[in-house]
Amino acid sequence: MKKLYTLYLTVMLIFGLTNVNAQDKNNQWQFSFGTNAVDIEVDGRTTIPEFFDVDQNWNLAKSPISMFSLSKYVGDNVSLGIGASFNNISNYTSSLALEGTTNDYFTVDAMLKYDLSDLFTIGKLEPFVGIGPGWTWFGDYQDGLTGNMSAGVNYWFNDVFGLTFMAEAKHNYDNVGGATLIDEGGKMRYSAMFSVKFGGTDTDGDGIYDEHDNCPEVPGLEEFDGCPDTDSDGIQDSEDDCPMDAGLAEYNGCPDSDGDGVSDNKDRCPNVAGLAEMGGCPDSDGDGIEDSKDACPTVAGPRGNRGCPWPDTDGDSVVDKDDECPEVAGTVANNGCPEGPSEDEMKMITELSRGIQFAFGSATFTDGTPPVIDSIVSIILKYPDASFSIEGHTDSVGTKEFNQGLSERRANAVVDYLSSKEVSSDRLNAVGFGENNPIDTNVNDAGRSKNRRVEILFVK
Repeated sequence: MKKLYTLYLTVMLIFGLTNVNAQDKNNQWQFSFGTNAVDIEVDGRTTIPEFFDVDQNWNLAKSPISMFSLSKYVGDNVSLGIGASFNNISNYTSSLALEGTTNDYFTVDAMLKYDLSDLFTIGKLEPFVGIGPGWTWFGDYQDGLTGNMSAGVNYWFNDVFGLTFMAEAKHNYDNVGGATLIDEGGKMRYSAMFSVKFGGTDTDGDGIYDEHDNCPEVPGLEEFDGCPDTDSDGIQDSEDDCPMDAGLAEYNGCPDSDGDGVSDNKDRCPNVAGLAEMGGCPDSDGDGIEDSKDACPTVAGPRGNRGCPWPDTDGDSVVDKDDECPEVAGTVANNGCPEGPSEDEMKMITELSRGIQFAFGSATFTDGTPPVIDSIVSIILKYPDASFSIEGHTDSVGTKEFNQGLSERRANAVVDYLSSKEVSSDRLNAVGFGENNPIDTNVNDAGRSKNRRVEILFVK
């Protein structure tokens, strides 16, 4: 019994120096305990059926807990372990006259174990093989070194608890004193044990051990190596620009609430669809000024007028700020001013022109003519870039040659007067038509009076 107590104390001491969780890269320790059966009727002549002759050859341990093992994962599917077992042998080889006697059987073993689950997997089964030395005490008859080869399987209920089944072939290497071997040099040991895996640390309790947890102090997800995805958008927080709001991968985890292609964290108007160049804000009138800063958001206008169109009072397409004649329709080429008199003004010039009178047969004005021309000058001076044609006409009295010359002299007389009133001569052209363009009959005085005239025409 002293050997039994020694085994118990050794195993429990080792177990007590370790702390509990899966013998793998996370939980590196595995402690197993259970029962065993020993078959000493094993040698090179043993047939396969004899291995399974339980009644005849197996010695079942009387205690339900008669075997212990402790192993540590060292990497690359390899574990190193030690174990111990005890049994009572009453089934012996047929060549020994020991029937009816019982001997104590104790072992201490070391094992190098290789996990085969990467090579093939069957459900939750984890197959393994092992090799290592051991020491056996067999009653008062023999003790010595053994070489062990094992094969077994773990079945894990979860990451911590499971069952272990193992078969070991133990070959004697030492026969102290040359005594007859009770087990004829070899034996088989079969075991069934309850196993516990332990040793890993999971600080944040997320099921991912600290050694493999990139965020060991914050609960996370396995797919992100233990790091969290707070908003559950499939992007871990450390790579998520908006970790508290579920978003899209294309926006680094940020949402785009208004669907305008600008993520909310970069969108100055996250609830209203807008333009990227406007920081996600709208520009309804397309004038390049976002609506919130546009005094006229529905009508395009320049930035200089806060997004509103410049007024054009006279509707001549030249805005008032650039229109030198903002209340009179003009042309763009003339800065918003008319290039010449209006139709009404030309009618007035024509009417006034009828008051231009000359002395008979000469180009000298009558006394009432200058005031009339002055009224025409006041209109012409309003259009400094406009050009005018001064046309002289006569009746048919006299020769054509005389009338032609007279019409030219009278036209030039009007030009000279206009020039004296600060109307540039460059804008004036005198031409005489003689009696060629009558506007009435030359048969009577009334008609001839109308034909004797000077016409002032705007040249467009």
